[in-house]
Amino acid sequence: MRLNKSAESLDISPETELREREREIAVLKEELRRLREKLGKDVVPIEDMLKRRGMVIFKKETRDDLLIPEDISEEEGFYEKMKKYSFRLFLRDLIKHQKEFSISNLVHYATEDVAREYLDYCIRCGIVIKLEREKYSLARLPIKSFGSTLEWFISKILEKEFGASSVWGVRFKDTVKGGDYDMIANIEGKILYLEVKSSPPKQIYDTEIRTFLDRINTIVSDISIFFMDTELRMKDKIVPMFDLELQKRYGERRPEIRRMERELFSIQDWIFILNSKDNIVTNIRTALNCYFRKRG
Repeated sequence: MRLNKSAESLDISPETELREREREIAVLKEELRRLREKLGKDVVPIEDMLKRRGMVIFKKETRDDLLIPEDISEEEGFYEKMKKYSFRLFLRDLIKHQKEFSISNLVHYATEDVAREYLDYCIRCGIVIKLEREKYSLARLPIKSFGSTLEWFISKILEKEFGASSVWGVRFKDTVKGGDYDMIANIEGKILYLEVKSSPPKQIYDTEIRTFLDRINTIVSDISIFFMDTELRMKDKIVPMFDLELQKRYGERRPEIRRMERELFSIQDWIFILNSKDNIVTNIRTALNCYFRKRG
């Protein structure tokens, strides 16, 4: 025998049920208020933090150029794959040959066995389709570059590994320094500005260093990271370009660029130059740990 728990069978009037719902809503609102109070500044939307600096977002997180699975249930597995430098290099090759390619086009950075493993995975998650005669193509065309996908990935790292809210691919209205701001995050009530470079050091020029430093002043960021997805040395070209730009701005009184460890560098413990050698998550953690301990 089924029990009917409707308002009619329990002799509860609509007015009484409405009051009960209102009470439950009031309790939930109070719990939300206490949670906001407990979390403090972290619940403030990034948009509001930026408005206080006179900056209004009019475009962000355009997905047209993303090379990620369409099925959201596949995103977690794809995120974990993206942690591997070899897989990110493999995706660059997919983009390079996106209209039509074979396995021979994908062994520049990986063995044939690894390339086949990655290719099979990309087919299963729907970002690659098989053509005839062992030829393949990206499911979504065209993809202009790996940049947006890398920004998406770094945003997920900040969210999943550090509990930070973030926006990527940001454009503002009427700013002195235009263009895309790759990543802006709210971490413990501090604004983190993160420039994401998918190109190797040889394709980075002094104008990009200059723009990065200018944008730090424009956005008034608390923490700033210049990140390059490379395992190559930063000391050979990138660090000297930073030092030269700082010399142009501050002369002999320029701040020192300090090596923290490996190819991770700090300027006054709030501007950081990082690569992806060993582990991106660990490298970002090293920078954040330095900032919060020094400012603690």
